[in-house]
Amino acid sequence: EVQLVESGGGSVQAGGSLRLSCVASGFSFDDYAIGWYRQAPGKEREFVASIGWTDDTNYADSLEGRFTISRDNAKSRVYLQMNSLKPEDTAVYYCAAHQLSSALRTGLYDYWGQGTQVTVSS
Repeated sequence: EVQLVESGGGSVQAGGSLRLSCVASGFSFDDYAIGWYRQAPGKEREFVASIGWTDDTNYADSLEGRFTISRDNAKSRVYLQMNSLKPEDTAVYYCAAHQLSSALRTGLYDYWGQGTQVTVSS
């Protein structure tokens, strides 16, 4: 069974940091790019970041360098380090997998997680 399970969400004040984790199982993790998306209430889902199986990374332009994505293939995990958080970062964060990192940026995915809530208060 394919699974993507996110964790690490929570509530934090503006300016704080969180590290999200996505653990994968049921597919060949090393051969897939992993991406993070988020969806705030009443808003469309948006791409946040992705990391390819060659460790190439892509980020949404709006992040202004505050987030960093990384992966640990030995643990089948991808991390999203989020710094200098703002109230507008409040959303449910999802991880997703696709064999092409470029596809993740366009919203295409093969596998999808259940999400973790991030709430940033002012």
